[in-house]
Amino acid sequence: MHLNHDRRAFLGTMGSVVAGAATTPLLAAAAPSKSSDAEVAVVELFRGLTPAQRKVMAFEWDHRAKDRGLLRTFVSNNWQVTEPHVTSDFYSKKQQMLIHDIFKALVDPEWYPKFLKQLKDDTDGRPWGDEQSIALFGEPDKKFQFVMTGRHMTLRADGNAEPHVAFGGPIFYGHAASGFTEKPGHPNNVFWPQALAANAVYAALDADQKKRALVEKRPPESAVSFRKDPATIPGLPLKELKGASLEKVNKALATLIEPFRKEDRDEVRACLAARGGLEACRIVFYKESDLGADGVWDNWRLEGPAFVWHFRGTPHVHVWVNIADDNSVVLNARG
Repeated sequence: MHLNHDRRAFLGTMGSVVAGAATTPLLAAAAPSKSSDAEVAVVELFRGLTPAQRKVMAFEWDHRAKDRGLLRTFVSNNWQVTEPHVTSDFYSKKQQMLIHDIFKALVDPEWYPKFLKQLKDDTDGRPWGDEQSIALFGEPDKKFQFVMTGRHMTLRADGNAEPHVAFGGPIFYGHAASGFTEKPGHPNNVFWPQALAANAVYAALDADQKKRALVEKRPPESAVSFRKDPATIPGLPLKELKGASLEKVNKALATLIEPFRKEDRDEVRACLAARGGLEACRIVFYKESDLGADGVWDNWRLEGPAFVWHFRGTPHVHVWVNIADDNSVVLNARG
């Protein structure tokens, strides 16, 4: 089964996430559906599981694990949601191909080889699937979620079963391209261009804005829950930016969401627009752990009322993403 990314259809045209949120279509129009490529493959995989396989990696929608809480919402930087690895004998070759199709459909086609490089680098050269595991929650004819985990990766597909959140819930990605502690500039790190895009925003700020955007200490990396009071978000309010600075913020956002499938990119923008757009967000850079003390900020965060994109670049890249259209959504994360 080989899925065709070109047949995806986005129902509606997204407006700017900086302004004009009122023109944004309903979130349902921007979100993945059960007819999206990844979800179609998830349903086929689910229906082909044996009873013995379901007992190990298929769970009720609200299954709770002793040490992880509501399992379908959990996220961490290095974890296995179930014990069998994708390429183990636990799955048939056809099932392995379906799982690969799901993974491939969740990322942008141009980013597929970059994700393969990241996964290979981060598992001592092992091929895709050797150190990743999956789980299924719910039922394909009702609501369901597929989750894939491993070192430096948590990805989800749910056909918009959770309509208030992007990506089906919090996700994680990362890369240690040249050892556990990377060199300044993060050579060969596939995600470092995201930090360069954020640093381009910093470079475009005036002296006062730079002072307010830069803080001393970074928070715990997994602390990406939504704040009850958006006024407590640290950093520089993006509503102050105009012209070239604002253009660089929009470019940075596009760079952040670029690795993922179009439906997820669209839902991120829709969630963001529903909570005031980028104008309601702040950007913050952290002096702490600046590799090489070069003033190219390795650690930074873009945050809004129900939007957190946290980039930890030291000692290597970890990125935590938590996005919704409702800031009452509870985070379930552990670093």
